[in-house]
Amino acid sequence: MKQIKIILADDNDNTRSSLKRLLELDDAIDIVSEARDGKEVIAQIPSMEPHIVLMDVNMPELNGIEATRVINRNYPQVAVILMSVNDETQNFRRAMSAGAKEYLVKPIPTTELHSAIHQVAEAHGQSLKRSAFTAPNGNVQPVIGKQKIISMFGTKGGVGKSLVCTNLAVAAAQATHGRVGLMDLDFQFGDVCVMMNIEPRRTILELLQEGDQSGKEILEQFLYERYGVHVLAPPNKPELSELISAAGVARIMTLFREYCDYTFIDTSSYIDESTLTILENSDIILLVVGLDLPSIKDIKKAMDILRSLSLLPKARLILNRSKSVAGIEARDVEKALDLPIRLQLPSDGKLVMASVNQGVPFIKINPRAPISKEIINLFRMLEKEQV
Repeated sequence: MKQIKIILADDNDNTRSSLKRLLELDDAIDIVSEARDGKEVIAQIPSMEPHIVLMDVNMPELNGIEATRVINRNYPQVAVILMSVNDETQNFRRAMSAGAKEYLVKPIPTTELHSAIHQVAEAHGQSLKRSAFTAPNGNVQPVIGKQKIISMFGTKGGVGKSLVCTNLAVAAAQATHGRVGLMDLDFQFGDVCVMMNIEPRRTILELLQEGDQSGKEILEQFLYERYGVHVLAPPNKPELSELISAAGVARIMTLFREYCDYTFIDTSSYIDESTLTILENSDIILLVVGLDLPSIKDIKKAMDILRSLSLLPKARLILNRSKSVAGIEARDVEKALDLPIRLQLPSDGKLVMASVNQGVPFIKINPRAPISKEIINLFRMLEKEQV
């Protein structure tokens, strides 16, 4: 079932919190962002790509009426639903004249709120009957060539594998017309949802509880779409990771291979049975390493394990923050690991920090930045790999 992506805007924190709780009762609704005024809403639309903006009329900076006019003019693909405590006919007419698709009077009954959102979504071309893997014209996108599963592995927390993985998935979605999946299989401390601004209610754990009957239709109900990427979240609590088996991981990977052209997997930073299952069932393994001795030492140990399992031929070495440490050069890393570096990602602390704090991939914030261009080059390299 396709999620209806919503930006929720109200300058009153308590009202916004109450509305959010009401909206989360509907599994088809995905609140991708919140805002306190019209300016924040407009600034967030390019990166969050909502289907609907649910917005209060009376807000500071830029009120709901004026913000609706701007949205209707610049982002016609986004529908606006306005809310107000004022039920006068004149206000309703002003809202409709500005381009709002619906006008709701507070306090809004739960059934009325959900019904309005679904009706606007249907009328605005975001039918819930449309599959998450379906093209805008309603036809299923053809799979081109052999589907690839690309896993990201790093033995040290903070080496940047999650950041590389999320941005690489977005680059793939932008560069192809295929289906792109992103699985956060760091079951205890996964960061993908934070980096993609997702607050998951359903995760891989609930998907596995569907049993052997789970297929495409079931899978789609557990995915969150961002920037053309379909994300499967890890459990919401670290202790729940114990309930996920390696066999279950293999089954989910099979589902993704069947329905996605490209699947990117962020793994944990240690090797256990589930991690080995992921690596064994991947077509390409990206080893992310930094210019520091602990990172190099640990990745060398991981390579020894991959070598013993005949998995090393799948491995491609990626150097992150390639100019951030003095004293150790890229050639030193290649010599120590006896493996060529396929690509070097430059440092950009300011952009990366903004990306993480905003929950927006840096490739969307600044696609012309050197680090963004190298992510695109990395995908092009992977695209050409024969598997």
